[in-house]
Amino acid sequence: MKYRILIIEDDVVIQTQLRNLLAGNGYETEIINDFPVSMEQLKSFQPHLILLDIKLPGSDGFSVCSQIRTFSNVPIIFVTSCNTDMDELNSIMLGGDAFITKPYNTAILLAKIASLLKRVYPVTEQEALSCNGVTLHLESSKIEFAERQVELTKNELKILYYLFKHAGAICTRADIIEYLWDNRLYVEDNALSVNINRIRDKLSAIGVTDFIKTKHRQGYTI
Repeated sequence: MKYRILIIEDDVVIQTQLRNLLAGNGYETEIINDFPVSMEQLKSFQPHLILLDIKLPGSDGFSVCSQIRTFSNVPIIFVTSCNTDMDELNSIMLGGDAFITKPYNTAILLAKIASLLKRVYPVTEQEALSCNGVTLHLESSKIEFAERQVELTKNELKILYYLFKHAGAICTRADIIEYLWDNRLYVEDNALSVNINRIRDKLSAIGVTDFIKTKHRQGYTI
């Protein structure tokens, strides 16, 4: 399932930072650029989660949050430069689910997003991704082909998850390393090569060859 996250932020630089961060972690994003915020535009996107600033043209984030809560319980994370205790209290009282101040730590923001999504949209069945007959089981951390399975390490699982989410596209080494870093998994350039080789060995053990292709001076693709 690909979650949709709506960004309500008037600063173009922060908009771009958030969109790139979320897209790089497998989320679909939409940005509201027209203020004051139209509830009809918001409803049309049907977001699974909203990132909301407090200081907005036309109306503030508290007002927007109050309006949203009249028709939806969608998770709302305030991402704002307003950092007083009263700001945080107001965000909670008006229905916000989390409060993060700028400049934000990307790992903490991603963790808050993942935690809220997991709580609000629990997975009833084991989530899996498939590509070319190969299935990646996320909860059991296993890769499967033709009813044969092999277990993956945490790093191997995350690397394959990123490749599966970007199947058909070339994933640069830098993008993969940045994704792992954002998820608090510390992999250097040389270690990435080692992990890729180990994944290939495990795929070979269950009968899969040439699944991860190396694109010279570009990266990897499946």
